[in-house]
Amino acid sequence: MVKERGQKVVASNRKARHDYHIGDTYEAGMALWGTEVKALRAGRCSLVDGFAQFTGNELWLEGVHIPEYTQGTWTNHAPRRRRKLLLHREELRKIEAKTKESGRTIVPLSVYFKDGRAKVEIAVATGKKEYDKRYALRERQDKREADRAMSTKEHR
Repeated sequence: MVKERGQKVVASNRKARHDYHIGDTYEAGMALWGTEVKALRAGRCSLVDGFAQFTGNELWLEGVHIPEYTQGTWTNHAPRRRRKLLLHREELRKIEAKTKESGRTIVPLSVYFKDGRAKVEIAVATGKKEYDKRYALRERQDKREADRAMSTKEHR
């Protein structure tokens, strides 16, 4: 059997970058069941309501929806079950210290396969205020208009 190489993104949480100021990012492994891996390989996953939290000194991913595998039988998994995140102890300590600060949370940014193993990119983030979101949208729109004006000017 040929070993997988490279990185294949299954799902990304674009709304997280809109709703949060992203701080430090970490790559974590996930403890998954067989049918969850098969559903991910089929490209099915939703990170919209996902978050991570500490229970004891372990980090758990919650609210991530991996739908049931269609060819699965009685061995299928629950779509929104808690999944343990696999990180080094030192990384867990750093993340826990950062989340103790007020207004910080852990959000999943993307789920992908790296060299055949399922990984999740998590970030320690701070929630944006409504005016921050409006400012970011306005800034992006202004940049788009400026790029459009520059490209039409070059074609003349």
